Amino acid sequence: MTINHLTVAGSGVLGSQIAFQAAYKGLDVTIYDINEEALEKGKERLQRLATIYRQEIQTAKSSYSDQAHNIHYNKNLLPNLDDIFLAKVDASLDLVAQLPDNIRLVTDLEAAVQDADLVIEAVPERVAIKESFYKDLGKVAPAKTIFASNSSTLLPSQFAQLTGRPEQFIALHFANNIWQNNIVEVMGHAQTSDETYKQVVAFAKAISMVPLQLHKEQAGYVLNSILVPFLENALILYNKEIADPKTIDWAWKLGTGAPMGPLEIIDIVGIETVYNIMKNYADTNDDPKSTHAKLAKMLKEQFIDTGHTGKTVGQGFYTYTDKK
Repeated sequence: MTINHLTVAGSGVLGSQIAFQAAYKGLDVTIYDINEEALEKGKERLQRLATIYRQEIQTAKSSYSDQAHNIHYNKNLLPNLDDIFLAKVDASLDLVAQLPDNIRLVTDLEAAVQDADLVIEAVPERVAIKESFYKDLGKVAPAKTIFASNSSTLLPSQFAQLTGRPEQFIALHFANNIWQNNIVEVMGHAQTSDETYKQVVAFAKAISMVPLQLHKEQAGYVLNSILVPFLENALILYNKEIADPKTIDWAWKLGTGAPMGPLEIIDIVGIETVYNIMKNYADTNDDPKSTHAKLAKMLKEQFIDTGHTGKTVGQGFYTYTDKK
């Protein structure tokens, strides 16, 4: 089966990015979310993504034009490369302008998945929410539909039986800003079929992702197994008032040459996502005095309760005028 019809469950930061990239690559895309308010925010994210893609394409056009005069070839024997490139640029800009209206947004789960070859779940990183979603999804999705979780840290085996189709269930984890960071981690569980795995890898390639294929389950995959402890230690420094956000980030950037510090990364990922990860760890350990519990409490009280959830809203550890 070729995956042509995609449903993304969740119109948040990453859900909207997955939907937009898939639509840009020619798939029929539907976004499902729980209410109209959530979908309105999703529409705003799609419009921002259209602006970002347009800027990326125009930057490529300018860069090509700057270098094109150094390209020498026989135009009598080969087509005019400028015409080919600029035609593709124009077509891409036209497509990007249309995409926010081409992607369907619905609050009815059954309607959202009626033609779905693949459903990618990008709901909040909370076990109870995901469990409820998969129970509902399994009742209404067609038999052909593959289910994939974009969970950052939870294992697919935690939810496989709830889906009613464990052999068609897999984890598919995208990096944030997927138009630039175009990797996706593919992780099955003990019952994931080989065919499901192959189809999902093919889908990833079809939307211009680089599939990183994991051989066994690992909480956090490869990327977050490295990234989460890094972010957690930055949060510990902040929570203990060892240093302010700018100093913490400067230490990392000046000491390693990295373009961003850990708290800047958290603002981009979204503070609510990081809170959910810390809360899940705390709940798993069932220790209200654990480091994870303390960090979750701090993130909720200082950021989530005040609406300062990261770059997309203009305020997190830093204040932003550009919310891209």
